[in-house]
Amino acid sequence: MKILLTGFEPFGGESINPSWEAVKAVQAPAGMQLEKMLLPVSFRKAPALIEEKIQSFRPDVILSLGQAGGREGISLERIAVNLADARIADNDGFQPRDEALQAAGPAACFSPLPLRRMEAALQTAGLPASLSNTAGLYVCNAVFYTAARLAENLKPAPRAGFVHVPYLPEQALGKEAPSLSLEEDIRALKIILGCLAGSEEERD
Repeated sequence: MKILLTGFEPFGGESINPSWEAVKAVQAPAGMQLEKMLLPVSFRKAPALIEEKIQSFRPDVILSLGQAGGREGISLERIAVNLADARIADNDGFQPRDEALQAAGPAACFSPLPLRRMEAALQTAGLPASLSNTAGLYVCNAVFYTAARLAENLKPAPRAGFVHVPYLPEQALGKEAPSLSLEEDIRALKIILGCLAGSEEERD
């Protein structure tokens, strides 16, 4: 089973991004091939880079992680929407407002990943996790939407999904924001990968 696993560089004045730290550290479960990719926080670059990687690697699953500062736990994203509306500029200084990501694309794409199973497994392991109906309107959503749209048009079609993680404790200092340790992020990602391996076995 081939999985493209992506995380983001720091943004918004932060010096670290927990999504990439978790992706870097996690080890592939037995029988799984992981291709790890660091994405820029850029509306113009990140979608193009992940599309290029999907075309060359041809994964079975595309799983992207991003930082969602202020959220209390792991967010398993259900929906990517065809809209960019940035509260802050990306790392290239670009700040789209009310712009479609793809002019001819559908309004939204839904994740085909086993989100309920992932949620239950994370909660059983004592990790804060929930389904989320918004991946935001920033670069995370743009990457999720791009991957989901491309996946729909490939044969065989990979499954694309997105997971948000909260701040790390060092990022939350002075912000009165919830956080999750890197060790917990890594443990959560291992559990999610295990759920994906199980869902693949059921499809065979």
